[in-house]
Amino acid sequence: MSQASNESFYTDKSAIRASFDAAAQHYDAAAVLQREVADRMAERLDYIKLQPQAVLDAGCGTGYMGKLLQQRYGSAQLIELDLAPAMLQVARGKHEAGGLKGLFSRLSGKRALQVCGDIESLPLADESVDLIWSSLTLQWCNTPDAAFREFNRVLRPGGLLMFSTLGPDTLKELRAAFAGVDGYSHVNQFIDMHDLGDALSHCGFATPVMDMEMLVMTYADVRGVMDDLKGIGAHNLTHGRRQGMMGKTAWQRVLAQYERFRNADGVLPCSYEVVYGHAWKPEARPAKVLADGSQVIEFRPRPGTAGR
Repeated sequence: MSQASNESFYTDKSAIRASFDAAAQHYDAAAVLQREVADRMAERLDYIKLQPQAVLDAGCGTGYMGKLLQQRYGSAQLIELDLAPAMLQVARGKHEAGGLKGLFSRLSGKRALQVCGDIESLPLADESVDLIWSSLTLQWCNTPDAAFREFNRVLRPGGLLMFSTLGPDTLKELRAAFAGVDGYSHVNQFIDMHDLGDALSHCGFATPVMDMEMLVMTYADVRGVMDDLKGIGAHNLTHGRRQGMMGKTAWQRVLAQYERFRNADGVLPCSYEVVYGHAWKPEARPAKVLADGSQVIEFRPRPGTAGR
C-alpha cells in the first residue's frame, strides 16, 4: 500500500483534541468500556513490586485512574497528561472536590499535576518518572514507536511502562457495515499486538509482555453504537474520513449490513480487541574497567540483525 493510501487512515491530531474537548463534560457517562479496561489493567499492578517516586498517567482523560494511583502510591507525585485541555479541567475538578484529603494533598505538595501534551512528544525531563500508566491512548498514535521512545526517555532506569490499547479486530462489525459503501475511511485503524511488542524492543524496553482479550458491548441499534463512540470522542478521526453528511441511501445500506450481526438475544454486538502490555526500562549497567584503567565497550546487534 502506498504512503498516500496509508496516510488516509492516519488519525488527525487536531481533530482528536477538538473531539475530546467537546466530549469532556459528558465523557464519564459514556466511558463504560474505558473504566472496565482501566479496572482490569489495575488488577495487574497487584503482581508488580514497585515503589515509584513519580507516576505519569499518559492520556489521563477525565482522571478516572488518578484516585486509584494516588491511593496505591501515596508518596508518589502523580502527573496527569492529556492532549485535550478540557479533559484535564475535568480531572482537576475531581481532585479539587476531594475534600480534606484533597486539601491535605495540596498542602503536602503531592497534589496531582495536570500537563497538556502529546505522548509522542512529552513535555517532561529525561528520566523523571518511575511508572508510566497509559490506558486506551496509544491507539490514537499513527506510529507507536514515537510514543515508546518518549516513554523510554522519561522513565528512570528500572522504571515500568504499563499500557492498554486496541487491536485490529476492534469495531470489526462497524467496519464490515461500512465496507463498499463509498471510498472514504469510516473506522479508525488499529495496530497488531505483535507489532507493538516488536516496537517496544526496538525502542529499548526489556522483557515486554503482551496479551489480549475481546470485550463485546451490545446495543439495540446502530445509532446506539455511533452515539457511544461520539460520546467518548472516539468516532472516526482519520484524515480520509468523509467531511459531509452521508446520504440516506448509503446510511440505509450501512444499517442493513450491520443488522447481519444481530445475535440470538436480539442485540447488536460491538467488539473491542483490548491489548495489554508492560515492559521495563533496563537498569543502567556500570562500565567494565580493566586493571590498567581502560574500559570495555560492548557492541550488541540490534534485534533481528544477529547472524547477518
